[in-house]
Amino acid sequence: MKRKILKISFLLLILLIGFICVANYLIVKNAENKTSFEIGDLKKNKVGLLLGTSKHLKSGYINPYYTYRLEAAVELYKSGKIDFILVSGDNGSQGYDEPTAFREDLIKSGIPENKIVLDYAGFRTLDSVIRAKEIFGQTKITIISQKFHNERAIYLAEKNGIQAVGYNAKNVAKRFGIKVQLREYLARTKVFLDIVFNVKPKYLGEKVVIK
Repeated sequence: MKRKILKISFLLLILLIGFICVANYLIVKNAENKTSFEIGDLKKNKVGLLLGTSKHLKSGYINPYYTYRLEAAVELYKSGKIDFILVSGDNGSQGYDEPTAFREDLIKSGIPENKIVLDYAGFRTLDSVIRAKEIFGQTKITIISQKFHNERAIYLAEKNGIQAVGYNAKNVAKRFGIKVQLREYLARTKVFLDIVFNVKPKYLGEKVVIK
């Protein structure tokens, strides 16, 4: 009986590893030629979707993922490749507000306040992408995040009827970002479960016109 349980557990583990590998392959393959570190490679879209993250690490230091996404959004806007920056992030608890932190630093970086739109209900990448269409009316967007994140976001966008490209923010050194990279493999697996079970954003609400 014990041996049978071990065999079943081993088979389940193999299946899980296979599922993770296939999910990762499909998302990377789908994003080929749809993301770039070079602004000149990108066509213009009205809106850039800046995917949120916390400004500070638990240690108190500034989160490099935050810094590099901020810099990428500023570069993209100032290059004329987008007209608006839609900042989508988590504001699910008191004292934690990703969109407002980005807005303040975007303004400090020279982005006009009236060109920044905030989405406080971007709790997950899925929420951010679908809300960009359903709430903010965008069917063509430039997603701003690290390459691995852009790849997943583009896959979700296309599955929800959105044409998307990604402007890749600078990557974080592997020794600092290993936990995030490992977590990304699981997040990519969850993408397919969300699609199969038709998972929707936590909140929708009234539509917002970006003009």
